[in-house]
Amino acid sequence: LKHCLDYDFIIFGISTWDYGELQEDWESYWEDIATLDLTNKVVAIYGMGDQIGYTEWFQDALGMLHDAILPSGCKLVGYWPNNGYEFTASKALTEDKSLFVGLSLDDENQFDLTDKRINNWCEQLVQELNI
Repeated sequence: LKHCLDYDFIIFGISTWDYGELQEDWESYWEDIATLDLTNKVVAIYGMGDQIGYTEWFQDALGMLHDAILPSGCKLVGYWPNNGYEFTASKALTEDKSLFVGLSLDDENQFDLTDKRINNWCEQLVQELNI
């Protein structure tokens, strides 16, 4: 994770496994996240999940990653509307529950929307960053 400090803009991606768990490769670095100094960095995050098979834990790892990097001093961008998804609960929602804390993808159930969502999110990031 330390090599990401060489960049001003960082995008992290994470998948939610099973019942709201982190994927194994993130588990091995999870403690390192708290040590990152992302001051003056801009960070966007995206997550993969299954809103039908794991409706009570949809995108939980995305929310966990958001909460882990929030104290690091970075500016978070790329929050994503939660309309068009069907799920019961998620740790990845903002306090008012209107947005995900990053792009949320469900290739299992909404494969046909993935490319459009990625394109729209990239356009959103460009606008947010004034590029």
